[in-house]
Amino acid sequence: MTSITTSDGVQLFYKDWGPKSAQPIVFHHGWPLSSDDWDNQMLFFLGKGFRVIAHDRRGHGRSSQVSDGHDMDHYASDVAAMIDYLDLRNTIHVGHSTGGGEAARYVARYGKGRVTKLILIAAVPPLMLKTAANPGGLPIEAFDGLRSQLAANRSQFYRDFPSSPFYGYNRPGAEPSQAVISNWWRQGMMGGAKAHYDGIKAFSETDFTEDLKSITVPTLVLHGDDDQIVPIGAAAPLSAKLLQTGTLKIYEKLPHGLCTTHADVVNADMLAFITA
Repeated sequence: MTSITTSDGVQLFYKDWGPKSAQPIVFHHGWPLSSDDWDNQMLFFLGKGFRVIAHDRRGHGRSSQVSDGHDMDHYASDVAAMIDYLDLRNTIHVGHSTGGGEAARYVARYGKGRVTKLILIAAVPPLMLKTAANPGGLPIEAFDGLRSQLAANRSQFYRDFPSSPFYGYNRPGAEPSQAVISNWWRQGMMGGAKAHYDGIKAFSETDFTEDLKSITVPTLVLHGDDDQIVPIGAAAPLSAKLLQTGTLKIYEKLPHGLCTTHADVVNADMLAFITA
């Protein structure tokens, strides 16, 4: 398998497809999944002549199931190590959900001179947790509930979560895809319980306000207004305002897992932004 080893000894699995001379697009996956969640997008952009790269976050997928470092600072540092190893330049970064937070922190801290554009899809920035300053967020009890379900029966939790809110399969008239649900479960169970447990705090309590303010590259912010995982009231519109050059697009009635349920729509909008 293709992998690198970080300075603290974590082995990170990554995919690197396409001509080395082509412009690279780096994909950052959501919790608790893996780079496999980007299969559709990677094949699509590979077919458009791009070089596509995606990694499994530490503790996820095929990367090391280490005990420590499951926070946004380590996530961004891990990405930087991979980017430096591959010597990627003129890059476009795409992050979904937790991966949007990872991508934002990477671009803010390490992207100068390497990144040309950023795309945040149903992403967790600027802050998911409800606070006095962030009334549109979710209460801490919601995240405590996720931790309790994970600790009690992770396998069952990873069947229930994609079966209902993640892809909007709990909405009237929705037609759940068992193949999509099984693939979500498969990816989740490949990773480590400790990484996934700690990752809930990372994606819910990290404040990305200063990261967003410091990002100067053109950024496309995409979000479904029926996102039941990352409430739009605490996410996309606020991120777009904080970014120096942010463009916001809201999809009517689309769920959190829109990269899967509406890949054709999302891919077309990403391609238009990237090639503009």
